[in-house]
Amino acid sequence: MNLDTVSVTRAHGGTQHVVRHDSRETGTPMTFSIYLPPQAQGGTNCPVVWYLSGLTCTHANVTEKGEFRRACAELGLIFVAPDTSPRGPDVPDDEAYDFGQGAGFYVDATEPPFAANFRMESYIIAELPEIVAAEFPADMARQAITGHSMGGHGALTLALRHPGRYRSISAFAPIVAPSQVPWGEKALGRYLGSDRAKWRSHDAVALIEDGARVPELLVDQGEADNFLAQQLQPERLERACMQAGIELRLRMHPGYDHSYYFISTFMADHLRWHAERLAAD
Repeated sequence: MNLDTVSVTRAHGGTQHVVRHDSRETGTPMTFSIYLPPQAQGGTNCPVVWYLSGLTCTHANVTEKGEFRRACAELGLIFVAPDTSPRGPDVPDDEAYDFGQGAGFYVDATEPPFAANFRMESYIIAELPEIVAAEFPADMARQAITGHSMGGHGALTLALRHPGRYRSISAFAPIVAPSQVPWGEKALGRYLGSDRAKWRSHDAVALIEDGARVPELLVDQGEADNFLAQQLQPERLERACMQAGIELRLRMHPGYDHSYYFISTFMADHLRWHAERLAAD
């Protein structure tokens, strides 16, 4: 595979890499970051935590603000953060921040002009894991996924759509029912078409209502999040999990907003939670 190493930086005894490659799925260059803990330096294969970012973000937001490296170094976790969409002058875009480049919603678009490049589900589920498995000391039998906002939606839906792929799933302030809120209605409508029945397979609450199952979920949500009432609505996920018998640990935090101040505060908790479930058999 033809990978271009943008940077390698020493951190907490491990190494933080930023890598660029030409993607077969998106037809564009794609950039991701990957932290290798000290345990991986000697060639030991380590479990992988995938982090999916939110609207407007790239790989850089969590890499620079997420405060994950100390915990990953202690726990022996590889941490991978892809971009949120294809990018480039020839990639379809939109003037609004919540659609187009920076807002791939982790689906494979079926509608023109987005279908050719916006194949983020296939990129996250197939192409990027192949690269990580081939080029880095990753134990692909032990994978976890988490994400924030749009990326929380991605973490929940990809885990529900691909049962057994991830040993553990968590999210920070996720969009739990995108087919019922403005962000998701806009994105799913334009990426997947006007038939709302097709949206259900990319909506965590609808997937659970329609029979998809995971053993358990961890979700953190700030009560001062200005998107809470209109876009996030974690009570919908709580209700769906209760009816389906899925163990949901939903933690509401007074005073916390939607920012990386919130995410970084609870990042180590999530990583410890994942590490327990990623422990070797």
